[in-house]
Amino acid sequence: MSGDVFTQLVDAHYTPLFRFALSLTKNSSEAGDLTQQTFFIWAKQGHALRDAGKAKSWLFTTLYREFLRGRRRADRVSSLEDLGPVEADPPAPEVDVITGMDSGLVVEALQEVDETYRAPLTLFYMQDLSYKEIATMLEVPIGTVMSRLSRGKSQLRDALARKEAGSRGKVVPFQSPSARKHS
Repeated sequence: MSGDVFTQLVDAHYTPLFRFALSLTKNSSEAGDLTQQTFFIWAKQGHALRDAGKAKSWLFTTLYREFLRGRRRADRVSSLEDLGPVEADPPAPEVDVITGMDSGLVVEALQEVDETYRAPLTLFYMQDLSYKEIATMLEVPIGTVMSRLSRGKSQLRDALARKEAGSRGKVVPFQSPSARKHS
């Protein structure tokens, strides 16, 4: 692959990949590392992709798999040691001109959504991927994607309502994701 083609690929997909990684990791440094790792893997293996039109899907799938691989590795380490919580970098507030909604607030609320639902929500709304593309990336059936999106939307609405009420001084009780599953 020529340097120009690789540069074009990075220019076209870096920001969406980084945003997806940030939604998964909740940490900008880790998201940057994950995004760079994805492009490193592309540089080594991307030439094997037969259909260049599927590069975006390949990149997102690779990033998600690397995230899961890293998570499994971290879970093994944390079972051996007590590492304590990792602090997330606060997202920079950006106001969406069209909706007027603070995107930082949405990203913050998205972090309260169960990880199982957060990935499909991010891929669907932030990356504009189809159910089929999401199902392929996450290696789950389309029906599972639809179900996770539905449940994820509900959790996101609840989180946004809590955040909006909190900003107006109202107290909305926090309901843990596991408690929401059973209600």
